[in-house]
Amino acid sequence: MSGTPRWSASSLPYLLPRAAGQPDAWTAELADAGLTGSQQLTEVAEVRAPADVAAALGLPAGARVVVRRRVMRVGDRTVELTDSYYPVHIAAGNRLAEHRRIPGGAVTLLAALGHVPARAREDVTARMPTPEERVALALGEGEPVLVLCRLLLAAGDVPVEVSVMTMPAHGRHLGYETALG
Repeated sequence: MSGTPRWSASSLPYLLPRAAGQPDAWTAELADAGLTGSQQLTEVAEVRAPADVAAALGLPAGARVVVRRRVMRVGDRTVELTDSYYPVHIAAGNRLAEHRRIPGGAVTLLAALGHVPARAREDVTARMPTPEERVALALGEGEPVLVLCRLLLAAGDVPVEVSVMTMPAHGRHLGYETALG
Protein backbone atom coordinates (compact mmCIF):
# COMPACT_ATOMS: atom_id res chain seq x y z
CA MET A 1 0.00 0.00 0.00
CA SER A 2 1.51 3.32 -1.05
CA GLY A 3 2.32 5.75 1.75
CA THR A 4 2.46 3.02 4.40
CA PRO A 5 5.75 3.07 6.35
CA ARG A 6 7.93 0.06 5.56
CA TRP A 7 10.33 -1.18 8.20
CA SER A 8 13.71 -2.48 7.23
CA ALA A 9 16.63 -3.44 9.42
CA SER A 10 20.14 -4.73 9.17
CA SER A 11 18.48 -8.14 9.35
CA LEU A 12 17.09 -7.64 5.83
CA PRO A 13 19.58 -10.06 4.20
CA TYR A 14 18.27 -12.76 6.55
CA LEU A 15 14.73 -12.24 5.26
CA LEU A 16 15.39 -12.55 1.54
CA PRO A 17 15.91 -15.74 -0.48
CA ARG A 18 19.41 -16.17 -1.88
CA ALA A 19 20.25 -16.81 -5.53
CA ALA A 20 21.44 -20.27 -6.51
CA GLY A 21 25.02 -20.81 -5.41
CA GLN A 22 25.04 -17.90 -2.94
CA PRO A 23 25.95 -18.69 0.67
CA ASP A 24 23.44 -18.23 3.46
CA ALA A 25 23.16 -14.75 4.99
CA TRP A 26 25.27 -15.60 8.08
CA THR A 27 28.21 -16.83 6.01
CA ALA A 28 27.95 -13.84 3.65
CA GLU A 29 27.78 -11.32 6.51
CA LEU A 30 30.91 -12.76 8.14
CA ALA A 31 32.79 -12.84 4.82
CA ASP A 32 31.84 -9.19 4.14
CA ALA A 33 33.29 -8.27 7.53
CA GLY A 34 36.47 -10.26 6.90
CA LEU A 35 35.59 -12.77 9.61
CA THR A 36 35.23 -16.51 9.71
CA GLY A 37 32.60 -18.38 11.58
CA SER A 38 30.32 -21.32 11.57
CA GLN A 39 26.88 -22.61 12.37
CA GLN A 40 26.53 -25.84 14.27
CA LEU A 41 23.19 -27.53 13.82
CA THR A 42 22.63 -29.14 17.22
CA GLU A 43 19.09 -30.47 16.84
CA VAL A 44 16.34 -30.89 14.30
CA ALA A 45 13.21 -32.40 15.80
CA GLU A 46 9.46 -32.37 15.85
CA VAL A 47 8.45 -30.92 19.22
CA ARG A 48 5.50 -29.34 20.99
CA ALA A 49 5.62 -25.62 20.26
CA PRO A 50 6.27 -23.33 23.22
CA ALA A 51 3.10 -21.32 23.87
CA ASP A 52 4.46 -18.07 22.40
CA VAL A 53 5.70 -19.84 19.26
CA ALA A 54 2.37 -21.62 18.73
CA ALA A 55 0.51 -18.31 19.10
CA ALA A 56 2.85 -16.53 16.65
CA LEU A 57 2.44 -19.32 14.09
CA GLY A 58 -1.34 -19.27 14.53
CA LEU A 59 -1.34 -22.82 15.86
CA PRO A 60 -3.28 -24.26 18.79
CA ALA A 61 -1.50 -24.62 22.13
CA GLY A 62 0.63 -27.75 22.19
CA ALA A 63 0.75 -28.08 18.40
CA ARG A 64 3.69 -29.92 16.89
CA VAL A 65 6.35 -27.92 15.05
CA VAL A 66 9.77 -28.64 13.60
CA VAL A 67 12.62 -26.90 15.43
CA ARG A 68 16.11 -26.32 14.04
CA ARG A 69 18.55 -25.38 16.85
CA ARG A 70 21.86 -23.80 15.90
CA VAL A 71 24.95 -22.44 17.64
CA MET A 72 26.43 -19.47 15.77
CA ARG A 73 30.14 -18.81 16.12
CA VAL A 74 32.57 -16.12 15.04
CA GLY A 75 35.99 -17.73 15.08
CA ASP A 76 35.76 -20.14 17.98
CA ARG A 77 33.51 -17.85 20.09
CA THR A 78 29.79 -18.62 20.41
CA VAL A 79 27.91 -15.39 19.68
CA GLU A 80 24.32 -16.55 19.30
CA LEU A 81 21.95 -19.42 20.05
CA THR A 82 19.22 -19.66 17.42
CA ASP A 83 16.07 -21.78 17.46
CA SER A 84 13.88 -21.63 14.36
CA TYR A 85 10.39 -23.14 14.38
CA TYR A 86 8.26 -24.22 11.40
CA PRO A 87 4.71 -25.55 11.18
CA VAL A 88 4.85 -29.30 10.50
CA HIS A 89 2.70 -28.93 7.37
CA ILE A 90 5.43 -26.71 5.88
CA ALA A 91 8.53 -28.57 7.14
CA ALA A 92 7.51 -32.21 6.76
CA GLY A 93 9.17 -34.07 3.92
CA ASN A 94 11.86 -31.49 3.09
CA ARG A 95 15.22 -30.23 4.35
CA LEU A 96 13.64 -28.14 7.09
CA ALA A 97 12.96 -31.41 8.92
CA GLU A 98 16.35 -32.97 8.15
CA HIS A 99 19.49 -32.71 10.27
CA ARG A 100 21.65 -31.12 7.58
CA ARG A 101 22.51 -27.68 6.22
CA ILE A 102 20.16 -25.97 3.78
CA PRO A 103 21.94 -24.41 0.78
CA GLY A 104 21.22 -20.67 0.83
CA GLY A 105 19.46 -20.97 4.19
CA ALA A 106 15.92 -21.77 5.31
CA VAL A 107 14.42 -18.60 3.80
CA THR A 108 15.65 -19.69 0.37
CA LEU A 109 14.07 -23.12 0.83
CA LEU A 110 10.81 -21.59 2.11
CA ALA A 111 10.62 -19.45 -1.04
CA ALA A 112 11.29 -22.49 -3.25
CA LEU A 113 8.43 -24.27 -1.47
CA GLY A 114 6.07 -21.40 -2.35
CA HIS A 115 6.30 -19.53 0.95
CA VAL A 116 8.04 -16.38 -0.28
CA PRO A 117 8.75 -14.00 2.61
CA ALA A 118 6.55 -10.92 2.40
CA ARG A 119 6.94 -9.37 5.86
CA ALA A 120 8.69 -9.85 9.16
CA ARG A 121 7.95 -8.77 12.71
CA GLU A 122 10.80 -8.50 15.19
CA ASP A 123 10.65 -8.08 18.94
CA VAL A 124 13.77 -7.49 21.05
CA THR A 125 13.97 -7.97 24.80
CA ALA A 126 16.77 -7.97 27.36
CA ARG A 127 16.91 -10.42 30.24
CA MET A 128 19.30 -12.39 32.36
CA PRO A 129 20.41 -15.67 30.75
CA THR A 130 19.46 -19.11 31.90
CA PRO A 131 22.34 -21.08 33.42
CA GLU A 132 22.65 -23.07 30.17
CA GLU A 133 22.77 -19.90 28.05
CA ARG A 134 25.35 -18.37 30.36
CA VAL A 135 27.66 -21.35 29.89
CA ALA A 136 27.06 -21.66 26.13
CA LEU A 137 27.69 -17.93 25.54
CA ALA A 138 30.58 -17.77 28.06
CA LEU A 139 28.94 -14.93 29.98
CA GLY A 140 30.10 -13.61 33.30
CA GLU A 141 27.92 -13.27 36.36
CA GLY A 142 25.39 -10.47 35.89
CA GLU A 143 25.79 -10.17 32.09
CA PRO A 144 22.42 -9.93 30.29
CA VAL A 145 21.37 -11.29 26.93
CA LEU A 146 19.29 -9.84 24.14
CA VAL A 147 16.58 -12.05 22.70
CA LEU A 148 15.40 -11.22 19.20
CA CYS A 149 12.19 -12.99 18.19
CA ARG A 150 11.41 -12.83 14.49
CA LEU A 151 8.14 -13.89 12.86
CA LEU A 152 8.42 -14.40 9.11
CA LEU A 153 5.20 -14.06 7.14
CA ALA A 154 4.47 -15.09 3.56
CA ALA A 155 1.83 -13.54 1.30
CA GLY A 156 -1.53 -13.08 3.01
CA ASP A 157 0.27 -12.75 6.37
CA VAL A 158 0.69 -16.54 6.59
CA PRO A 159 3.20 -17.29 9.37
CA VAL A 160 5.96 -19.63 8.14
CA GLU A 161 8.85 -19.29 10.62
CA VAL A 162 9.55 -18.09 14.14
CA SER A 163 13.20 -17.64 15.09
CA VAL A 164 14.39 -16.96 18.61
CA MET A 165 17.96 -15.64 18.72
CA THR A 166 19.71 -15.28 22.09
CA MET A 167 22.95 -13.28 22.17
CA PRO A 168 25.18 -11.46 24.64
CA ALA A 169 23.92 -7.89 25.11
CA HIS A 170 27.40 -6.41 25.47
CA GLY A 171 28.74 -5.05 22.20
CA ARG A 172 25.48 -5.54 20.32
CA HIS A 173 23.77 -2.83 18.36
CA LEU A 174 20.45 -3.43 16.67
CA GLY A 175 19.67 -0.67 14.20
CA TYR A 176 16.41 -0.12 12.38
CA GLU A 177 15.51 2.23 9.62
CA THR A 178 12.15 3.42 8.34
CA ALA A 179 11.57 4.15 4.67
CA LEU A 180 8.56 6.35 4.00
CA GLY A 181 6.72 6.29 0.69
